[in-house]
Amino acid sequence: MTHHGWGAMARTALCWAILTALPGCAGKTPATAAGPEATQAAASATAEPTEAKDILLRMARYLAGTPRFSVNVKDNYDVLQESGQMIEFGETRQITVSRPDRLRVEVMHSDNDKHIVLYDGKDITVFSPEQNVYAQTSKPGGIDAAVVYFLKDLHMRLPLAVLLLSRFPEEIERRTRSLDYVEKTQIDGAPAHHLAGRTDTVDYQVWIAEGAKPLPLRVVLTYKNADGNPQFRAQFAEWNLSPQIQDTQFAFKPPEGGRKIAFLAQLPKFEPRGAATPELTGERK
Repeated sequence: MTHHGWGAMARTALCWAILTALPGCAGKTPATAAGPEATQAAASATAEPTEAKDILLRMARYLAGTPRFSVNVKDNYDVLQESGQMIEFGETRQITVSRPDRLRVEVMHSDNDKHIVLYDGKDITVFSPEQNVYAQTSKPGGIDAAVVYFLKDLHMRLPLAVLLLSRFPEEIERRTRSLDYVEKTQIDGAPAHHLAGRTDTVDYQVWIAEGAKPLPLRVVLTYKNADGNPQFRAQFAEWNLSPQIQDTQFAFKPPEGGRKIAFLAQLPKFEPRGAATPELTGERK
């Protein structure tokens, strides 16, 4: 069975399928006049908007302007099997962000495989405690630069990565082609705005908390250009906008016996002489 999760380690490389909310996050971070604290304060102080676009951007600006936060995410996603059947897999993630250059993501997959992604402002590290192996590469420049490099250059998986970027408002506004207000509803008893948007590749729904803290509570993505229109669904819980954070949470010290391996994207390309190409065999690339 094909399981595109935080899945198995290769013997010499780490590789996960990419699944992002809004793919292709490359670009420069736009300059802003106010700092993160001022942006967050302004977002919470303004009157709550009623138009879908204003609600969406208020959420994006609030999250992008939050200096530190932690949140638990429970998500599940569809994977189309070779048989044509769609199978659902799941995972839980604990995300900790300290802007501008600290990030920690702990992932527990539905098969109980655990992985940890760390960024300390200098190095990106991915660690598998079960197999006691890790991959590490240098990438200074802050969370935005590290996330883009992680996705586009290392071809790694980081669901909903756009929510971590300081330029989240610009990204979501630029990519959204249409947006509608669906209804006012509740998520786990909390009043929320339900919005539905479309990009070139993804139809998305987002539930945003009503009130002074317009945080995302639930997200559903439909990959409309992929076979079978698979979905990704995420539920957010235990938002903490002032977590107690120490630098040791983002630093990686190799455990005893830990083995360093390469990211698959960093391995030299090798093709055996005379190897059959997909065009010759009829197989998919």
